[in-house]
Amino acid sequence: MPCCAHWTTFALARLIEQLRLLSSRIEHHVAALDDGRILMSFPRAGRICAAQILAELGSVRERFANPEQLAAEAGVAPVTYQSGRSKAVTFRWACNHRLRAAVTCLADNSRHASAWAAHVYSLAKARGCDHPHAIRILARAWLRVLWRAWIDRQPYNPAHHGAAQLIPQTIGG
Repeated sequence: MPCCAHWTTFALARLIEQLRLLSSRIEHHVAALDDGRILMSFPRAGRICAAQILAELGSVRERFANPEQLAAEAGVAPVTYQSGRSKAVTFRWACNHRLRAAVTCLADNSRHASAWAAHVYSLAKARGCDHPHAIRILARAWLRVLWRAWIDRQPYNPAHHGAAQLIPQTIGG
């Protein structure tokens, strides 16, 4: 039995090392791309999350005419169904699920590093949204900012993010 345990430990160590090497290569390649640097400029985006978003966005900027179209593709914009007197707003199922996972990961991570993101999240929670819904709301807000940075080919700059500039004054004052 000790032999099997030793072999399992050895195999696991090799797998972990291979994952570390692959992650390092991905990080290196994303950091070398102009769009990669734009996406990595967002708070706590991380290179792997940035790589996922970059892979799903592609490089054809004309694909998304506006941030609302990007939010719908990413599955963070709600869908409204209306028939007669009834109206329902529901979760979007038809979307790019890989993009949604990457964007919501970015949103969830960002709320720990950005006062604006934490504020948007806490407002959603105060309205009664559960965690996944509040993260989708924050992701949609981030996609507006991300779309602008991506279209302008400029890294995220909190000094140019007007809504983010208002939050420290509101929280501190």
